[in-house]
Amino acid sequence: MTPQADTSIPSYTLNCRMAQETAALERLCQVIRIRGFRIARMAVESAGEHLDIALTLEGSRPIAMLQSQLEKLHTVVDVALGQGAVARSRSA
Repeated sequence: MTPQADTSIPSYTLNCRMAQETAALERLCQVIRIRGFRIARMAVESAGEHLDIALTLEGSRPIAMLQSQLEKLHTVVDVALGQGAVARSRSA
């Protein structure tokens, strides 16, 4: 038997603005990973002294917990759930 991929993993969209600082993006990715989420898609744009980051994340843990942790990073200016942020299942 071949194991099938789990299609019930919720997917979320987060929009984050953070200061451009050495290793700031690495810290953001580390918090996401440690909190049990996988980055499915990431788009980063430089906007003056800030980075605007659009993230599509997959994970079964509460997204509000991750949002709270990201807001604690000193380089993060804003974190908002994007459109379609309600948990939705990935289709196979």
